Amino acid sequence: MKWIVLIILAVILGGVMSVYNGLITRRNRVKNSWSQIDVQLKRRFDLIPNLVETVKGYASHEKETLENVIKARNTYVNAQTPEDAMNANNQIGGALSKLFALAESYPDLKANQNFVHLQAELANVEDKIGYARQFYNDTAMLYNNFKQIFPNSLIANIFNFKDEPYFQADETERHNVQVKF
Repeated sequence: MKWIVLIILAVILGGVMSVYNGLITRRNRVKNSWSQIDVQLKRRFDLIPNLVETVKGYASHEKETLENVIKARNTYVNAQTPEDAMNANNQIGGALSKLFALAESYPDLKANQNFVHLQAELANVEDKIGYARQFYNDTAMLYNNFKQIFPNSLIANIFNFKDEPYFQADETERHNVQVKF
């Protein structure tokens, strides 16, 4: 009888350890995938000052747009949580859109090789950010699913595992682009 109880306890403890280790593994994958986004965002933010300086020479009177780009970049740098970083990233996307729209008004700027190179580099980084976001969301979904299914949810609650947020598009990115002729 004693052996049966010990075997049952060992099986239960083994199950709890297995679920706990699975939660840790999946949470670490989410953190890793977030750091991949962070790497790409860092590349993007390193390009922004060069881009702003290039535009500044052609459109110095467009000070507000340039300041908004730098302000959005600094908001990201000071973000404390992934949620804060996601919100700051959305601000940067909007500010960069305005910067590129501004560039359309300056033919000399559009022809500037440095600007063209920076714009192409930024487009490349944006593609990588998109892929990294998708990977992050997939990883967060797998973790959240594993955490929420029974009996894993019991163990996750005991050890205070939290759901991971998804990287979502900003509200302004969900609207159709207005093309004016």
